[in-house]
Amino acid sequence: MRVVWSPLAIERASEAARHIAEDSPPTARKWVDGLFACAGALRQFPRRGRRVPELDRSDLRELLFGSYRIVYRIEARRVAILTVRHSRRQFDPSEVGSP
Repeated sequence: MRVVWSPLAIERASEAARHIAEDSPPTARKWVDGLFACAGALRQFPRRGRRVPELDRSDLRELLFGSYRIVYRIEARRVAILTVRHSRRQFDPSEVGSP
């Protein structure tokens, strides 16, 4: 399976990295590398994550990466990373689209 990132997911990851970099640029680089490695594991194990608790949809799952949620959709030939959110932020269903 191929892992693809939505523009929103890239934007959210970039925002988080910028925030982390305010205190420590090396930590931000390490965080980004870890985030992409965590999501990259979905190539082999797309069902690794749990279902998104706020939604009753079998196609949406999430991985936890530190304090962040990587929300993704399993499609026929790929895994689409839809958003990255800090776990303290309220989940916004509009970020993942309609079924």
